[in-house]
Amino acid sequence: MSAAIVEVPSDILKPVLERCSPGQLCRIEQKNPSFLEDLDKLWMSHCKRDFKQETPLGLESWRELYRRLHDEREERLKRLTSRITSAHANKHKGKRVFNCIVLAGIQTAIKVRRSSDRLPLLDPDSLRAARAFADNAVKRHKIFSVQGPYPVIRAALRARGWVEQCMHSSKRKVHQCKRSKDSANSNQADDSDLEDDSSKDAGKLPDPQRQHDLMSHLVRNKMVYFYWTNRRHAINFHNLHKDQITNHFENAGSFTTKVGLCTNLRNLHWFDSANPDTFFPRCYRLGAQDERKAFIEDYRRTACVSLLKYIVEMDQGVQGEAPSYNIKCWRKRNKMQSRPLDHSQIISRALKVCQEFLESFEHNDIDMSSETPPTLSQGEWAEFIDTYYLIVHAGAEIETEGSIVSCCKAMLQRMKAVSPQLEIDGIHNIWIIKPGAKSRGRGIKCARRLDQILKVVDGDPTLINERKWVVQKYLEHPFLVHGTKFDVRQWFLVTDWSPLTVWFYKKCYLRFSTQPYSLDTLHSSVHLCNNSIQKHLTPSQQRHQCIPTNNMWSDKEFRAFLSAGGQESQWDTVAVPGMKKAVIHVLQTAQDLMDSRKNTFELYGADFMLGRDLHPWLIEINASPTMAPSTPVTARLCAAVQEDTLRVVLDRKVDRTANTGDFQLIYKQAAVDTPQYVGVNLLVEGFALKGASPLPALRSAPKPRDTVKEKNPAEKAKQLPES
Repeated sequence: MSAAIVEVPSDILKPVLERCSPGQLCRIEQKNPSFLEDLDKLWMSHCKRDFKQETPLGLESWRELYRRLHDEREERLKRLTSRITSAHANKHKGKRVFNCIVLAGIQTAIKVRRSSDRLPLLDPDSLRAARAFADNAVKRHKIFSVQGPYPVIRAALRARGWVEQCMHSSKRKVHQCKRSKDSANSNQADDSDLEDDSSKDAGKLPDPQRQHDLMSHLVRNKMVYFYWTNRRHAINFHNLHKDQITNHFENAGSFTTKVGLCTNLRNLHWFDSANPDTFFPRCYRLGAQDERKAFIEDYRRTACVSLLKYIVEMDQGVQGEAPSYNIKCWRKRNKMQSRPLDHSQIISRALKVCQEFLESFEHNDIDMSSETPPTLSQGEWAEFIDTYYLIVHAGAEIETEGSIVSCCKAMLQRMKAVSPQLEIDGIHNIWIIKPGAKSRGRGIKCARRLDQILKVVDGDPTLINERKWVVQKYLEHPFLVHGTKFDVRQWFLVTDWSPLTVWFYKKCYLRFSTQPYSLDTLHSSVHLCNNSIQKHLTPSQQRHQCIPTNNMWSDKEFRAFLSAGGQESQWDTVAVPGMKKAVIHVLQTAQDLMDSRKNTFELYGADFMLGRDLHPWLIEINASPTMAPSTPVTARLCAAVQEDTLRVVLDRKVDRTANTGDFQLIYKQAAVDTPQYVGVNLLVEGFALKGASPLPALRSAPKPRDTVKEKNPAEKAKQLPES
């Protein structure tokens, strides 16, 4: 039987361990120090089998008893062997033969016993140090538990004098151990003393990991005061003690899902005067009928604006993107489906739709009757959209006059004043379709045709779910680095929801796509920058050589790129302030939906894209952002943000002037004073009505065949009794 058994709970090995000899048990304990207490019952059975009525003395364990009795037996066997050997030389030859046989049997038994029952001693100093360290951590409420691959968190907590309560299985849920109030609030101590103790004891521990395993076993039934897990549902929030710290808030899905973020930001006007359209691309839930209708109207209106922009760009000599499919096929379809439209009529319809949209901002549509016909009928819209596809997507030529171009320019200037996203919309009317609650780019696709987008939910009735799909306007004019698209991963930390307290990390990193940016194709290798997607793709040979093969830059490298182009100041004046404002506005809209539990924090990862002017646009917010050291950039920054998170959450809790690393406090909500409740003189005051007039008698309804002449309202008033 192999004795090299590592990281396997003793309960699982119990049937095997019961068949082991004492020597085998000892070798197993050497590999698994955490078994010391669990195997004590087996040592008791060995003691009772080999030594009958012997019992431990004082605090002696069954293992120590077995060791002591085993050594005593060995000494007795040695003395017996010595006496038999000496007596053998003086005995008769016949008796000598018999004694040789007895001696040979004894020596054989001794060899077998020694081969199987060698019991090496564990270092007593290490055991005492581990027990003292663990007891000290329990008194100081420094027991933690980590679920997931977070070696940086483990190392940082251990350096602060914390002891881990290991979880033997990643599938095992976090065990909540609720203790009494007195037990939770007793034996408070200072952090600095324990750090000194840990540094003194560290020199006595020959095997740090083995020592940590031993201390983890010693605190296995103690209350955990710090939970760090990558799964929110692993925590039972209702059973948490008020002193237990955890890295997740309850109900964070209200803004960390695409559906929740889309819904919450529509309520921003209740919390701030900011317009969400200035930092969050327009977004709709395709499964909600009212939002589906609003999306169709938005798509059609965007097509009108795109057509006007296309005409202006063509007049100015700006070459658009190459056609993405065969123009002859489009002309053939256009002839089959509808009659050709005059270009002046197409532009006139686009101008008319834009004018109606502007009037809605001026509230000129309030007095319109519900029976007023729409600007364009469904048939006219179908013709317009088909013609828009033919002109803008397929590149069909269109002749324009100077007066028409001037009208288009004037209308675009007016639209720009009320449409903050006019610059990023482009002319291709591309939208990105996303699953409502997935991450890492799964299930995301881009589309430019209305029928393709609606087909997502129209094709399968089971997908008609308000939370299933969202569609968001795609940024067609992003800021590019050497002709390559990227997004920005920005961390922020929430340490309290009441009052709302937000920390912004000063460092971030960029994630590049593997292909040069182009609208000729809508493939994910060009338009999705998620590392979980791009890491499986080979970088294109046409991509600029300055983009690294690991597809990542730190913010420092991006600043150097901006500095070379004379735009470094815009990072500090436009991009960073814009990201801070966007994060604050998102959290403001979610505050009422969140649990304001103290001793809770959460680290989030926000994804931004930058416009051509470096204005940031929020794409989504991720809970439990990945901390995997997948590249040299993330290996450095992810380790730093984890360490700085503990500085804010733990170190600053003890010392308000503690170093918080690269975290910056950007928002702390002003506390609202609550009137003190005195609890006296609770009564209702009022006065009696004097001279109240009786109510008039109810009149029976006239019979249908009788004709009753309705009286003048003034005469009715005279019949009422005076008060």
